[in-house]
Amino acid sequence: MASTSQAPSPGAGTAHPDHLGHVIFIAAAAAMGGFLFGYDSSVINGAVEAIRDRYDVGSAVLAQVIAVALIGCAIGAATAGRIADRIGRIRCMQIAAVLFTVSAVGSALPFALWDLAMWRIIGGFAIGMASVIGPAYIAEVSPPAYRGRLGSFQQAAIVIGIAVSQLVNWGLLNAAGGDQRGELMGLEAWQVMLGVMVIPAVLYGLLSFAIPESPRFLISVGKRERAKKILEEVEGKDVDFDARVTEIEHAMHREEKSSFKDLLGGSFFFKPIVWIGIGLSVFQQFVGINVAFYYSSTLWQSVGVDPADSFFYSFTTSIINIIGTVIAMIFVDRVGRKPLALIGSVGMVIGLALEAWAFSFDLVDGKLPATQGWVALIAAHVFVLFFALSWGVVVWVFLGEMFPNRIRAAALGVAASAQWIANWAITASFPSLADWNLSGTYVIYTIFAALSIPFVL
Repeated sequence: MASTSQAPSPGAGTAHPDHLGHVIFIAAAAAMGGFLFGYDSSVINGAVEAIRDRYDVGSAVLAQVIAVALIGCAIGAATAGRIADRIGRIRCMQIAAVLFTVSAVGSALPFALWDLAMWRIIGGFAIGMASVIGPAYIAEVSPPAYRGRLGSFQQAAIVIGIAVSQLVNWGLLNAAGGDQRGELMGLEAWQVMLGVMVIPAVLYGLLSFAIPESPRFLISVGKRERAKKILEEVEGKDVDFDARVTEIEHAMHREEKSSFKDLLGGSFFFKPIVWIGIGLSVFQQFVGINVAFYYSSTLWQSVGVDPADSFFYSFTTSIINIIGTVIAMIFVDRVGRKPLALIGSVGMVIGLALEAWAFSFDLVDGKLPATQGWVALIAAHVFVLFFALSWGVVVWVFLGEMFPNRIRAAALGVAASAQWIANWAITASFPSLADWNLSGTYVIYTIFAALSIPFVL
């Protein structure tokens, strides 16, 4: 999908309060895709140990089932823009909602490990689509004066989706008597955890019928009058709509279609700026953040924490993630991108190093010693807080701003692909690394967090 930025015309974006309420509803409905992105990404956390037990698989195979969704994410993100330009943003959202629903039902009722993996790929494809369509659509329907604030709905929805999935998992585990494989509604508890996503997926689909198509898409297919009506809905009547339509058309014509070929150059294949984008994406994942969202219940159980408590700690970690994200949204424009990234890197080094130290102790009666257990728990929350208030948000801001217009679309595509690949590498390797040496695994993540400091400098 092409870039969505257009300079505000005189009077544009001064939506009256009555119109602003409608715009907020539209943005919130579109951000349901972000909620599902977060929910589907992290709901698997509650099922990891049950899947291992039910299908009697080792860490390497288990990791592939968990990580395989990321392949779908990469494909969905890579193709969503073209699909949306062909059939429209709303149709794209509806396809994603159907895929989320199908994935939830299939994941809850798998015949075997292979089809569970297949349903996870389908869910991943929907995540990839939602990650692209939501922000683009919100930017295209928002009045220019409110675009930044409404754009933050997507990131807020993602972290809320992560937290809600952990809360639901915790509640269902308790309902099943603390056993991930305990019976619940005629199924095993972990199956219900994965199936509950049907509810927000169907809601997302229904909301997509209640919001208008993007004016930009309508203009691109020649439906100028319909675009004007939607602009009136979201921007009020005190706007010259012919001028707004012309302005959007000019913006679309000015945009250059960048290609992969435009990124080549310099002495190391890509232009230096492209490598910086790739580096930001890789460091964001190589600190091990998604271990906290995909495997935290397994991690805590491996050091002797009771399953119900481990699910509760996964939920509290998600709340810390929301708090950190809000801090980042408040300070990213006041403090600046680089200072916030550096603060985050230093905080992550401290949190990860303390986790590595705590996990280096031998278990006593199947548990970490009390002091080390509390240090590990607090350090895990410190790590997530510092990631969320910095790299979780700042990387996306950097990537959106740093590339020249001529190569922005293609460079963003490469950087996003690098992020999905790095995410897959961490997700697929953690169970085997943890079996090898849990403390050593956290030393590796600590090293990457430390290396991110000179990289940012």
